[in-house]
Amino acid sequence: MKIKNDWQKKGIKCFLFLYTLLGIMFVVRREGAVPAAEDTAVISSRVQTTDADNYKDVKKVSLTFDDGPHPIYTEQILDGLKERGVKATFFITGSHAEQYPEIVKRIYEEGHVIGNHTYSHMQLKAGNKRKFVKELQETSKVIEEITGQETLYVRPPYGEWDKDLEKELNMFPVFWTVDPLDWCSTDASCVVAEVVGKIKDNDIILLHDEYETTRVASLAIIDQLQQKGYEFVTVDEILFN
Repeated sequence: MKIKNDWQKKGIKCFLFLYTLLGIMFVVRREGAVPAAEDTAVISSRVQTTDADNYKDVKKVSLTFDDGPHPIYTEQILDGLKERGVKATFFITGSHAEQYPEIVKRIYEEGHVIGNHTYSHMQLKAGNKRKFVKELQETSKVIEEITGQETLYVRPPYGEWDKDLEKELNMFPVFWTVDPLDWCSTDASCVVAEVVGKIKDNDIILLHDEYETTRVASLAIIDQLQQKGYEFVTVDEILFN
């Protein structure tokens, strides 16, 4: 009986030892295991939420240039935009486009948006509506002959516009929210301060690419706003997003 009891005791001890060992192995495997499908889904959702939040934090702004192209300053501005990886929008006149078609072609080929600014920088008034329409149509034709693309956007000189023309011309008017009056300033730092001091998300900046002051100011504006977290986009991304 004593021998039997001794074997029984040894058997119980072996069973308890094996049971404990198996438990330890199970815990180790659980801690080193690949997360279950449900856990992976939670991680993915967290990553996606973080990405979405970061996207919402991106501030967008659009840089626009009127009255060009200029034979010197427009190309210098294009050089600066290319160096900084920035796209802009150029509202050009038909008369200047005819004089400098290669610059218009370069604007288009480098991925910038080209808009219509009438043929002679004409201001819309009560008595010249038909002539105004004719200038826009003539300018669109000049641009299409150079780029092969239809012109969808118009920047009416002095901001004068008739909404009825949108259906007739199938064009969208583009105005502005920040105007530093660069055309009447010879101090680039003042132009920069005026823009940087007023800028906010989704603003459209009005500049003119026929002045040395604007050439200097526009690139400084880009540098300072990029440091503040702004992304430069073309006007269509501001208007339709």
